[in-house]
Amino acid sequence: MRPLHVLPAALAAILSLFLAQSVVAQGKSRTGPLRIEITNGVIEPMPFAVPAFVATTATSQQVAKDIVGVIVSDLTGSGLFREIPPNAQISGISNFDAPVQFADWQAINAQALVTGAVSEGLGGRLTVKFRLFDVFAQTSMGGGLQFSGGRKDWRRIAHKVADTVYSRLTGEQGYFDSRVAFVSETGPKGQRMRRLALMDYDGANYRALTDDRSIVLAPRFSPDGTRVLYTSYETGTPQVFVLNTRTMRRRRLADTKGMSFAPRFSPDGKRVLLSLSEAGNTDLYVENLASGKRTRLTVAPSIETAGSFSPDGKQIAFESDRSGAQQIYIMPAGGGEAQRISFGAGRYGTPVWSPRGDLIAFTNINNGRFHIGVMRVDGSEERLLTSSFLDEGPTWAPNGRVLMFFRETRGVSGAPSIYSVDISGRNLKKIPTPAYASDPSWSRERK
Repeated sequence: MRPLHVLPAALAAILSLFLAQSVVAQGKSRTGPLRIEITNGVIEPMPFAVPAFVATTATSQQVAKDIVGVIVSDLTGSGLFREIPPNAQISGISNFDAPVQFADWQAINAQALVTGAVSEGLGGRLTVKFRLFDVFAQTSMGGGLQFSGGRKDWRRIAHKVADTVYSRLTGEQGYFDSRVAFVSETGPKGQRMRRLALMDYDGANYRALTDDRSIVLAPRFSPDGTRVLYTSYETGTPQVFVLNTRTMRRRRLADTKGMSFAPRFSPDGKRVLLSLSEAGNTDLYVENLASGKRTRLTVAPSIETAGSFSPDGKQIAFESDRSGAQQIYIMPAGGGEAQRISFGAGRYGTPVWSPRGDLIAFTNINNGRFHIGVMRVDGSEERLLTSSFLDEGPTWAPNGRVLMFFRETRGVSGAPSIYSVDISGRNLKKIPTPAYASDPSWSRERK
């Protein structure tokens, strides 16, 4: 795929958000620019409108309609915005360059307005122009914005438009133009066939990465989104492999007679943190991908696994049963003394550091129920976001606002599906996949 680009490249600055999040949509009485602010209240999502994009060429009419559909789905799916549907709109946009009739949009209480135009050139190359308006201030929040790409890239272009709108209205990075690696599962329970797969964050553009001849587990994206770590049973015991998603070349890591599993990249993508089990003992190791040199980080009779680097690469969160039960610990990235940070009821596992560095997501098991939760890196302000028969494997959106995980239903016909939830605990929803799905890993970048 030819790279997409934005003209101009300048986007709104990314601002930090507080943990307790909800939406305040400023109305007619506001004195500042239109912006979703973060408070402790729960207010209605911001109303916005996206009238039909103008198709400037005959061949671009359907794709213009499809692009608008994805933009609306992205924004409403975030839980922060509410669409004013076309049948409630007083006027449309027939000329992208014509002045906006703000009174028509004020009358239906639209606070943000997105207009656009789509053209298709030689070779099917699409160009999408768009603008974002503050309706009540009657001002543009972004003019002259443009994305382009091949016709097959129309969904990516739509996601990029939505990311730009999201960023301008929230002050934080968008996450719609991102991918998720996961395990796609088929067949009856107890005889599941599993393969690695990729999809867009919303379940579209499914692509299988491996066949289903061997059990595969726990895919993990590299920071640049070009490689995936995973655990495979193809040798008879669990072993870690790394797969290049462009070339489809792969190689085995941590060549050992024992088991290797639970891999995760370092923030610079040059090392892999993983667990090795030899002679009945499981510890954390880090392996340099270039040299193959392996360094042992923990030396204990307990099980040390599920390691996750902090974004600055200076610390590691991991799970251990050294206290007698599965709990979460933090230690320096080079090894050394570990500090326990989980002290709530039940057991804790699968810690994953937020891209912002301020939170750690985890799985909690208590009284037969599974929960996805978040806590500060010192263990404070713990909050459980979900509860079910089985919720596991949290992974962070690139902006640190949303988590994905997988949920398995109870019984002989129980099966896993991927869900997402806002870190406020709101907006829980199922991600559509062509088959059963588990072990999601959200990409930080998409190239």
